[in-house]
Amino acid sequence: MKKSPFVFLLGLLIACSPGKDVKTSASATEEALQPHIEAVRQEYAPDKRVVLFQVEPHEQVLAGETNTPAAKEALLARLQEAGLAFVDSIQVLPEVELEGKHKGIITISVANLRSKPGHSSELATQATLGTPVNVWKKEGGWYLVQTPDQYLAWVDDGGVALMDDKDFADWQQGEKLIYTRPYGFAYASADASGATMSDMVYGDVAVRKNKKGDFYEVWFPDGRSGFVLANEAAAYKEWAAGRQPTEDNLVQTSKGLLGLPYLWGGTSFKGVDCSGFTKTVYFMNGLVLPRDASQQVHVGELVDTSNGWDNLRPGDLLFFGRPAKDGKPERVVHVGMWLGNNEFIHSSGHVRISSVNPDAANYDAYNEKRFLRAKRIAPQQTLLDLRTASLYE
Repeated sequence: MKKSPFVFLLGLLIACSPGKDVKTSASATEEALQPHIEAVRQEYAPDKRVVLFQVEPHEQVLAGETNTPAAKEALLARLQEAGLAFVDSIQVLPEVELEGKHKGIITISVANLRSKPGHSSELATQATLGTPVNVWKKEGGWYLVQTPDQYLAWVDDGGVALMDDKDFADWQQGEKLIYTRPYGFAYASADASGATMSDMVYGDVAVRKNKKGDFYEVWFPDGRSGFVLANEAAAYKEWAAGRQPTEDNLVQTSKGLLGLPYLWGGTSFKGVDCSGFTKTVYFMNGLVLPRDASQQVHVGELVDTSNGWDNLRPGDLLFFGRPAKDGKPERVVHVGMWLGNNEFIHSSGHVRISSVNPDAANYDAYNEKRFLRAKRIAPQQTLLDLRTASLYE
C-alpha cells in the first residue's frame, strides 16, 4: 500500500526534532507560585520545629496546612499583588475535627513526643505531667501538639487529655502541686507500701486536693486521683516564687543530674540529651529555654572567649559543632554548661564533667576542638520565667 506523503513528512519531522523537554503549563504555574511560598516560609516559619507551614502548589491549587493564620494571609496577599491565579486549599489549624478541643494537658509522668505519629519514630522531645500544650490535629491515635517552648511533636492519645477552652480554664484554676524529687511515685492510697498509681519525676504537676497525714491527695488531668508524699512535693506557687537562678544554684542543680543517662530527645530525669540537660537545669531554676542546642545558641549575650576561658561564669552555656566554612553554614550539635575551674558539665553518654585543661584527667580534647562560642542567659532572655509566667495556672 502506498504511504501518504503527509504521514511520511510527519514521521520525518518527529525523527528530526531535538530531544528537548517541553514544560507543561502546570509546571510553569507551580514554578511561578513556589518563590512566593518560599518567601513566606522564610519570613513566618524559618524553623519548622516551632512553626508549621507545609504548603505546596499543585497546578494552581495551594495545598497544605499551617498553624499560623498570618502566614497564609501573607501568602495570598503576595500572590494577588503579583497577579497570579491560584485556588486556596490551605487549611489553618487546629483541625475542625478536634471539635474545639485544641488544648491539652500531659497525663503521664513523662510523655515521649515523636517526630512523626508512631512509636517507632524518632524521639523529638519529652513533656512532663501537667504540661499544657496546644493541640493542632489528629492522625490515627496521635496528636500533633506544641509545648510551652513552642516545639512541635506528636504524642499518643494515652499521654494527653484533650480539653476545650472551658475545661482547660477549669484545670488551670486548680491549686497545683509540683513534684520535687528526681524520681518517685503517686500511690493509690495514703500508704507508701501499697499499690502505686503512677511514677513521678521532678517537674510533674498535678492539682492538689486535701492533705491526709503525710500525703497530699492529687488529681491528674485524665481524672485519676492518687497520693503523693508531702515531703516529696511543694505547692507550685511557692516553688516558682522561690526559684533563684544564681550561678551557685545552677551549678548545684546540674551536679544533681550527674550520671543521668544520655537519651536522644530526653528532657527529664528518665534521660537527657545535651540540650535536654541544660534545659532541665534551667527549668529547675525557674527558667524555660528553647528545646535544641541550635535554638539555645540564639538566646542570651555572647561571652568573649577569643583569649581563653577567663571571661566565663558558672551557668554560661558552651556550644560546640562545625563552624561555617566553604559555603556550608555553621552547625551547632552540642551544648554544655560552664562550672568554673576550667570545667563544664554536659550530657555525653551520661551527664559528666569535662575539662578544657589539657593537664586534667577529664580533659575533653574532642569538644574543645569543636567549641564555637559561649552565651550568658539572663532570666528576661529566656522563653519563660516561671516566677512571673502563668504556665500552670
